[in-house]
Amino acid sequence: MSIFVDKNTRLLVQGITGKEGQFHTRQCIDYGTNVVAGVTPGKGGQKMDDVTVFDTVNEAVDKTGANCSMIFVPPAFAADAIMEATDAGVALIVAITEGIPVMDMIKVKNYMQGKPSRLIGPNCPGIISPGECKVGIMPGPIHKPGGPIGVVSRSGTLTYEVVHQLTVQAIGQTTCIGIGGDPVNGTDFIDCLDAFEKDSKTKGVVMVGEIGGTAEEEAAEFIAENVSKPVVGFIAGLTAPPGRRMGHAGAIISGKSGTAQGKIEAMKAGGIHVCENLGVLGELCSKVFS
Repeated sequence: MSIFVDKNTRLLVQGITGKEGQFHTRQCIDYGTNVVAGVTPGKGGQKMDDVTVFDTVNEAVDKTGANCSMIFVPPAFAADAIMEATDAGVALIVAITEGIPVMDMIKVKNYMQGKPSRLIGPNCPGIISPGECKVGIMPGPIHKPGGPIGVVSRSGTLTYEVVHQLTVQAIGQTTCIGIGGDPVNGTDFIDCLDAFEKDSKTKGVVMVGEIGGTAEEEAAEFIAENVSKPVVGFIAGLTAPPGRRMGHAGAIISGKSGTAQGKIEAMKAGGIHVCENLGVLGELCSKVFS
């Protein structure tokens, strides 16, 4: 099995006619994802290869039955794109866009409260259930279908590194999710951990965190109380200087809060198998998950 996306996912792409939208839509199609529509206001009726473009998400959903959206809309308009997909009842919204203003995302977060749509991202690589469906910008070939390990990460490139190491160890993945590193986002570690815990095919989880915020500490508490499956954890930013932003907008240490060491201690206290050397994570996973 998998979580959130599978072979039945019907994907629409907001911003499909832009350079990035076209490129990554084609990559998703090549992987086997069922891309049923694109949306670019003012370009309804056109086609991107064999994919019909619509003016609105509502129209695209009505005509194609799309249940998932991938967003490649520029930062200034991305919040409106997320809310438009929410209004259209899209079950899963994957916002790849980087650089969305924090105030815009606060509005989005409030707007989506109580509505059935789930948001992954923004500023994330997306989600893939290997061999079934790819919604995002991750390289498909490094993933190994068949499970039994789930991956959830705040960092895109570290997600790829972890997945590659798992595949080298002949460990398949059920679903891999990049939740993004912005301070205000949609789906978080706990949402993913809960879904992996409930998925019968997922036998263990790799969780990749980074400095800044308290998401990893909260996830460690959740794991201690609610997760029966083994979890391997890694925290990026062990050598980051205090008060310095390191790449992601959310990766900033404030005083004693959000340090790598504090997160590592919390994860160990939660029963997580912590890897402090990224280069041997695959080997550790092979031992823990065997």
